[in-house]
Amino acid sequence: MDYFGAIDQGTTSTRFIVYDEEHKQVAQHQIEIKQYLNQPGYVEHNPEEIWKSVVECVNGVSKNFDMSLLSSIGITNQRETTLAWRKSTGEHLHNAIVWQDTRTQDICDEIQTFTELKDEFDKTGLPIATYFSLSKIIWLIRNVDEVKHALSEDDLCFGTIDSWLLFKLTGKHQTDITNASRTLLYDLHNLEWNKLILEQFDIPEHTLPTIKPSLSTFAKESSLFGNVPITAVLGDQQASLFGHKGFNQGSVKNTYGTGCFMLCNTGDKLVVSNNGLLTTVAYQIENQSPVFALEGSVAFAGASVQWLRDNLGLIKKSSDVEKLALEVKDNGDVYFVPAFSGLFSPHWDSSARGTVVGLSRYSNKSHIARAVLESVAYQTDELLRSLELDVGEKENKLLVDGGMVDNNLLMQFQSDISSLQIQAPNIKEVTAFGAGLASYVYIKKTELKDIPSTKSSQNWNTNMSIESRNMYISKWNKAIEKARNWI
Repeated sequence: MDYFGAIDQGTTSTRFIVYDEEHKQVAQHQIEIKQYLNQPGYVEHNPEEIWKSVVECVNGVSKNFDMSLLSSIGITNQRETTLAWRKSTGEHLHNAIVWQDTRTQDICDEIQTFTELKDEFDKTGLPIATYFSLSKIIWLIRNVDEVKHALSEDDLCFGTIDSWLLFKLTGKHQTDITNASRTLLYDLHNLEWNKLILEQFDIPEHTLPTIKPSLSTFAKESSLFGNVPITAVLGDQQASLFGHKGFNQGSVKNTYGTGCFMLCNTGDKLVVSNNGLLTTVAYQIENQSPVFALEGSVAFAGASVQWLRDNLGLIKKSSDVEKLALEVKDNGDVYFVPAFSGLFSPHWDSSARGTVVGLSRYSNKSHIARAVLESVAYQTDELLRSLELDVGEKENKLLVDGGMVDNNLLMQFQSDISSLQIQAPNIKEVTAFGAGLASYVYIKKTELKDIPSTKSSQNWNTNMSIESRNMYISKWNKAIEKARNWI
């Protein structure tokens, strides 16, 4: 029996999972990641804590599994989160700035003024937003003395979380093409760092990692796994698409995690969205052309439930939200827009802020809980509508994964409000599985067409009238307008 493993370093937790060649989970260890929210708009992680969590997860699995049996390792990670460290020592120079962080809005406004670079930014497939890595790198250079000193001494590395983990594991400064495509610094047309953007903002190219195909040999050995090769790295949403085996053009998946992220495989076609979606890389196999995707990104999905739990104290644990929401028959005309850090796809409005509307004397905490869950479905529906406009056809099936898929109320409402079938796979941790599977596919030189499709464990089918659906969507659109232009 062959086995493959995956490091899954996410926004709220780290896990290490082992699978066998029949795609069954064999072992897992998971640790929650501390969020540092020191100021309004700030979201940080401690890079050393992230590294230690990876070590602890691997060691936790090794207590019950012989690591020498592994054929390969894959890595998947929260994307866009950015940090700086010294090349000579591996010492991180500041906390990692998380993708949700909005402190760099002024820098993004400044970037917008460089109109002569518009064509260069268009080549990245991304809008100018705090979400991506560029403004975080500029902020680190301008505001952290340790970063300035390391830059002047030619001893500086910038990178996303995959780069940080690869450096700790191997001493090499590397990334893969999917993570590079999330930085606002990568030219999707020429498949390289955009030199004009780097020059404009005084970012030396040598501070950035070497870009490799997602499925390639990143290391033949490492500090943590010995002689087990690391043969795949993908950003978490791309790994999820791979885990769903969405290898065919037109395959669409949505992950319900901290945020919501929908990817549609567009094959070798680099499709430019006219409706608020992102153009990104789905994956690349060594010696092959990249496979591209359209992506819709929602900042707050599961994080909204955490807000109910941690900030308002309406529930004791996240899984309680469904029970609370089911205490009422509908949302009571209450709508919640979780624009805590602005609105991502398809609006890209940094001026928006979180809003609860439609409250009356009748409203209670159950209505708010239901509105929070429904907000996830509405935001996903907006992504699906944008995708339909971009590709010219309506989806009839959506592959789903992530922690919120366990919420039957949410999944049924998603099916109802979007009028399509929802399919959850029989594999629980699809993101980790996708990274591990990619590493195993590479090491075994398996053709993607020969990989059997993932079976579904549960389906949800629409059960809502057109009149009700239109009423709900109309009210949601009104709520969105109330949330916009707050700043």
